Amino acid sequence: MKDHIVPPLAEVTTTGSLADLPPRNAAADPSGVAFSRKVTSQSWSSVTWAQFATDVDSVAKGLIAAGIGSGDRVALMCRTRYEWTLIDFAIWSAGAVVVPVYETSSPEQVQWILSDSGARAVFVEDEQHLATVNQAREALSESVSVIQIDGGGLTELRQKGTDVADDALGQRRSALDRSSIASIIYTSGTTGRPKGCALSHGNFLDLTENAIAKLSDVVHTPDASTLLFLPLAHVFARFIEVLCVAARVRMGHSSDIRTLLDDFAGFRPTFILAVPRVFEKIYNSAEAKASASGKAKGRIFTRSAESAIAYSEALDGKGPGLPLKLRHAVFDRLVYSKLRQAMGGQVRYAVSGGAPLGSRLGHFYRGIGVVILEGYGLTETTAPICVNTPDRVKVGTVGRPLPGSGVRIADDGEILLQGVGVFTSYHGNESATSDAIVDGWFHTGDLGDLDDEGFLRITGRKKEILVTAGGKNVAPAVLEDRLRAHPLVSQCIVVGDQKPFIAALLTLDDEMWPLWSKNHGLENVTLEAARTHPLVLEALQGAVDQANAAVSKAESIRKFSVLPGDFTEGNGYLTPSLKLKRNVVMKDYADEVEKLFS
Repeated sequence: MKDHIVPPLAEVTTTGSLADLPPRNAAADPSGVAFSRKVTSQSWSSVTWAQFATDVDSVAKGLIAAGIGSGDRVALMCRTRYEWTLIDFAIWSAGAVVVPVYETSSPEQVQWILSDSGARAVFVEDEQHLATVNQAREALSESVSVIQIDGGGLTELRQKGTDVADDALGQRRSALDRSSIASIIYTSGTTGRPKGCALSHGNFLDLTENAIAKLSDVVHTPDASTLLFLPLAHVFARFIEVLCVAARVRMGHSSDIRTLLDDFAGFRPTFILAVPRVFEKIYNSAEAKASASGKAKGRIFTRSAESAIAYSEALDGKGPGLPLKLRHAVFDRLVYSKLRQAMGGQVRYAVSGGAPLGSRLGHFYRGIGVVILEGYGLTETTAPICVNTPDRVKVGTVGRPLPGSGVRIADDGEILLQGVGVFTSYHGNESATSDAIVDGWFHTGDLGDLDDEGFLRITGRKKEILVTAGGKNVAPAVLEDRLRAHPLVSQCIVVGDQKPFIAALLTLDDEMWPLWSKNHGLENVTLEAARTHPLVLEALQGAVDQANAAVSKAESIRKFSVLPGDFTEGNGYLTPSLKLKRNVVMKDYADEVEKLFS
């Protein structure tokens, strides 16, 4: 077995909780700007640390007045907005446990989470969420109270708490320590029922304090700030929320991906976090728009991308030579500065997680002046357990373990984890917990390898390994990640278990189709007709050929077909964190799979 264990940098302690952060910050920097709240795309109002602490206390007192006791579970179903962070810290301050719910969840999913967690109350954002929760409540054996944020419910809750004494709130806070459960976060549920990961105040705080110590160049720069736009029900965004409050970093919230570029321009973050699909979309959109402006601009973008990648690759060696430096400087004025401006103009770092990014995009973004710090983690590890850091980036890996964390590679290639962020248990599921944590190591089900410097590279999932009829083991993730990088490809699934060769099912990206079709003279071709159009199939074959370049001939994709529609969260083929529900796709598209091999 290989392993790499990094001792903690932050002081090891059992005292304190997340509930202590708002009053601590208010005492240390009462007039400092904690949050910027969106008024219009170019207008943002400020919330100071003193105001935030007052807001948190008023909502927490309301929860106490409403009968929420220490350790009670309170669900939260809301888009990414200031009120999520406010309610999050208010629930903790009342001594209760937060149960996040994706705002896109179905009534059946909500019912399971409320039932399994034993939630006493649930916050919802609007009438649509209220209708979903009310439908879910019909199947519950226990009553659950509902507070609607936009329906005046939050104001009423605050009014209820006006008679609650400061001492009562103080007692709730002081009763917590780092071993207390802070949140039960449900896994994506790619197979079977989602499991509730019980994460302690210590999981969040210990990991956060060690991450702050290691990522000082990101969070301790002058005017450090970030704009959250990923769902706060996801552990990745939640960890960044806690990190920003702990490090006193200015934070904003954006709840609509359609206005994200305007929000970047108005907020001007210094670092952002996103999943790889966001970085792919930014790149593909920029490339398509350049091509749409004429062949000359299309060629300029292509050459600028090649130079950015070459420049980044040279940084890992002896450094770029003079000709490359000159080309890079020219393209910085023509292309790179405009791409940085599209992200607000001040972004230096971007944290990527949730899925592999790929070396090409990693080098491209570093080459244009935005260093992507790719990391790795799961709900069970409170998000990042490994991450590339500003002092040492190795593109194509997910970095080294954060301080206080360790990675081990088992004999079969499985990634095992331990550390300050690793969860305590699955809520109410002892058998699943004992299966997952063996001899102090959490068994992830992911496959990977550690290099001599302790950098981790993800190679696939144990359960997703395909074994061809010829006995060849194939990890589909490598091929799928490369295919999704093509502007035409939205989703894909590589198939071939117990088959004579490897094949793939693809879906087309309806957002990219208008630009791509215009650039290739196919404006009048519908997306449905594009599935069988010779030019489209030729382009997709090119994407398959590029993907195949990463694997051996026995692992390469020999055939593919393009499906109607797409795999989305709405139709049940993707989880809320955009992971493919492979078993569902394989069941529903069994006939399409068989056609590939007939």
